[in-house]
Amino acid sequence: MKWSEVGTQPCSIARTLGLLGDGWALLILRDSFYGARKFKDFERGSGAPPNVISNRLKRLVELEILMRVPYQEYPTRHEYRLTDKGRDLYPIFAAILAWGDTYLAGDDGPPVALTHRDCGHPADPTMVCGHCREPLDVRAVSGHFTSTEPT
Repeated sequence: MKWSEVGTQPCSIARTLGLLGDGWALLILRDSFYGARKFKDFERGSGAPPNVISNRLKRLVELEILMRVPYQEYPTRHEYRLTDKGRDLYPIFAAILAWGDTYLAGDDGPPVALTHRDCGHPADPTMVCGHCREPLDVRAVSGHFTSTEPT
């Protein structure tokens, strides 16, 4: 199987990776979560070449994860804003950040600190059960296939 075919698997993880599994797209989304909106912001944040940024932004707009909004008329300039669909990806990035902070931060500690704006305390992303609010980990969850094909 080729990487371009990953998104055809009957698996929500594979389908999502088929859309977002490109590292440059993930860095553009990371920068969007930190407030980047303009092309130059994505260029500076990701370090990707301009043609790559342009292609990924176009794809993220096509997927309705970002929307392109004009902010200047002469000459016409656009910025990129997260849609609801894009904002719904944030918990995934918070989980990746928490994992990276735990296992990859090094001696200097985490490079980014999240603060919960409502209470002002450090944000510690935790996945909980939507019913009982208990923290979830792989040992506390079982999965079952809803189709006949395992993923």
